[in-house]
Amino acid sequence: MARHLITSALPYINGIKHLGNMVGSMLPADVYSRYLRQRGHDVLYICATDEHGTPAELAAKEQGLPVDEFCAQAHDAQKAVYDGFALAFDYFGRSSSPQNVEITQHFARKLKENGFIEERAIRQVYSPADGRFLPDRYVEGTCPHCGYDKARGDQCENCTRVLDPTDLIDPRSAISGSTDLEVRETKHLFLLQSKLQHEVEAWVAAHEEEWPHLSSSIARKWLNEGLHDRAITRDLDWGVPVPADTWPELAAEGKVFYVWFDAPIEYIGSTKEWSDQDPENRDWKSWWYDVDTDVRYTQFMAKDNVPFHTVMFPATELGIREPWKKVDYVKSFNWLTYYGGKFSTSQKRGVFTDQALDILPADYWRYFLIANAPESDDSSFTWEHFTATVNKDLADTLGNFVNRVLSFSRKRFGDEVPAGSAAGEAEAKLGEEIARLLAEYESQMESLQFRKAAAALRALWSAGNSYLEEKAPWLEIKTDQDGAALTLRTAMNLIHLYSVVSEPFIPASSAAMRTAFALPDDTATWVTADEAKALAFVPAGTPFTVPPVLFAKLTEDDLEAYKERFGGEPA
Repeated sequence: MARHLITSALPYINGIKHLGNMVGSMLPADVYSRYLRQRGHDVLYICATDEHGTPAELAAKEQGLPVDEFCAQAHDAQKAVYDGFALAFDYFGRSSSPQNVEITQHFARKLKENGFIEERAIRQVYSPADGRFLPDRYVEGTCPHCGYDKARGDQCENCTRVLDPTDLIDPRSAISGSTDLEVRETKHLFLLQSKLQHEVEAWVAAHEEEWPHLSSSIARKWLNEGLHDRAITRDLDWGVPVPADTWPELAAEGKVFYVWFDAPIEYIGSTKEWSDQDPENRDWKSWWYDVDTDVRYTQFMAKDNVPFHTVMFPATELGIREPWKKVDYVKSFNWLTYYGGKFSTSQKRGVFTDQALDILPADYWRYFLIANAPESDDSSFTWEHFTATVNKDLADTLGNFVNRVLSFSRKRFGDEVPAGSAAGEAEAKLGEEIARLLAEYESQMESLQFRKAAAALRALWSAGNSYLEEKAPWLEIKTDQDGAALTLRTAMNLIHLYSVVSEPFIPASSAAMRTAFALPDDTATWVTADEAKALAFVPAGTPFTVPPVLFAKLTEDDLEAYKERFGGEPA
């Protein structure tokens, strides 16, 4: 079986993420990882918190904490939420790790050695009151385009126009609030992307036909506009330091690498963190170094991260002239909106991941988000849509099927799977349909089409209900007890099949379905076409229990309470 390296875009350290962040990278990566593991592949799923950059320093300052302490606490808080969502990372690291520092500095040295990094003098805002140069986000002021008075020096959050700090009206320091600002000359390191343009173009051309249109179109847009040399250092107290043995002057000034330079390298750094925990049994380089034909690397991210992963980081990897693994497939997503508008922490609009788990178990969210993943276009979260999906797909189609089959069988035949008649024409027809739908589900999962995969899974669940309605064991038992027993035994085998193939989407509910049957040798990780046709996983005489209700239906009162708490349509 193939080896699969999977990474999802690093969640930024500043605050708990909302549902859009979850469905845009980490959750689909987890679903795909789980599926591949079940199919027998060797999988390594790596992620980490992205801990450098100005927002981390500013957030730490607001909380009155040293930035390293703030990041450590925020990492643990985020990890707890991801555990709650049952994200099965092989390792969830930190971009502030010593391993990332080591590899980032190595990459920078190699880029300089190969002529792709140079020092340049630039003019930058300096704050005498703070005694430091201010990175773009440390300068705030009034946007000259829309008049928004809290615009940052890199972009106006209100009108989204890209800015330079010197564009701002009445600029002030985001640290001290001082308006006594100067423009002084300072030196920074620049990655000479312009010298790597043709190499990046050739690399993208070799992959873009396989990528989703969203990924390839964004990469091509950047390349068509031309790659520009980019400053990769900043004046911050927190970050990967510029190595003193290579750039002593800049190191003495406290320069650190730009977060977008070191963050993608953390995929490698986090793998080394994982490896260093058990070096006798884990080899991080076997996943990253000189492995192009051995490892298939898939990245998951929202569309705003695509340029950095399809252009900037590949340029870095190409420029170091070493055989580091480059991504094979970039699975990108559009935005999940909240009633068509942005999720907003400050305006208390939208659902954040910790709040979601306070309301309902993870499987409700996992299924809804993947079934409505913003793959081809932006998609909108509404409480009406969420409630309808939970009630129809989870509570009625799957949950009710499981409950009524097991409850009715226990009531009429006891606590063991009944025997009944041999399978007949209806069971043969059902087996063929289940095998066909399973093949469709597998095909969509293999091609990373998550909405279509969810639709195929839903169709598998629906097939069981159609069979049950056709056979009607509650009527059948009045005239043909053995026939009713066959129907229920067949339905129980469907439940077991559902427990296996639904696991990537709803792992906790799948475990509840599977453990309902006392099968001592139940080691199946997937279902073959022949097994789907036979539906003989759970033999007659197997003890079973009726699990608690898998999915509770949501009421109109629930809907109104959610909208009142989180807000409805944005203004």
